[in-house]
Amino acid sequence: MDIPPRVPPRVLTVAGSDSGGGAGIQADLKTMLALGVHGMSVLTAVTAQNSLGVRGAWELPVDAVRAQYRSVVDDIGVQAVKTGMLASAPLVETVAELLADVDAPVVVDPVGVSKHGDPLLAASALDSVRKKLLPVATVATPNLDEVGQLTGVVVEDETGMRRAADAVLGFGPRWALIKGGHLAGDAVDLLTDGAEEYWLRAPRHDNRHTHGTGCTLASAVASGLAKGMGVPDAVRAAKEYVTGAIAAGFPLGGGIGPVDHAWRFR
Repeated sequence: MDIPPRVPPRVLTVAGSDSGGGAGIQADLKTMLALGVHGMSVLTAVTAQNSLGVRGAWELPVDAVRAQYRSVVDDIGVQAVKTGMLASAPLVETVAELLADVDAPVVVDPVGVSKHGDPLLAASALDSVRKKLLPVATVATPNLDEVGQLTGVVVEDETGMRRAADAVLGFGPRWALIKGGHLAGDAVDLLTDGAEEYWLRAPRHDNRHTHGTGCTLASAVASGLAKGMGVPDAVRAAKEYVTGAIAAGFPLGGGIGPVDHAWRFR
């Protein structure tokens, strides 16, 4: 399909909805708009959540997820895909099967729990993430809790981040981005493909309003890849964007507010 030059790069997010607007599909699409790409979506689950936590979650049928995906990919096409909340083993396996045939980079955010500690992935789905989803990923972006869920590696320092990266790469993604935001000190992430290693550091901002950081970072990486950046450059640009969004995060409701996806425009 010939795409006119004025059409922006197209990025597809396959994830759950956050009714509070701070994470999930909503965060993904805001990030994509802020970074100059056209965001499209495949909804996998609906959550009832706000700044205090997740009150309920309902996954969509596999056929509905497959139909959304085929509708977008077969007609519009994609230049990158990002996955987020997939909820259950059948959804993980369906999405992995669909992505195995896509001719575009795939960023997998293996969402396990919400910012408030609410589970967003069934324990029975972890093996499907390991064996089916991670092998189709160009970049996997687990935080330290998700690293523990997937690999059993407990990270307490930067040496532990290297062990975590090796364990994640063992499941098949081309690159692992281990997010060290839960460690003390500067916010440090490790990007590696097993041969090259990049440490990304940013000052830690004293702001508790960080809802949506993982979704935002993964969507920013996918946006950079859709623009034709290599993985290290896309991750650097995403880190810069999400650091600014965290610094500008604002209070909303009575709990943890969101990062500010529009921080560059305010």
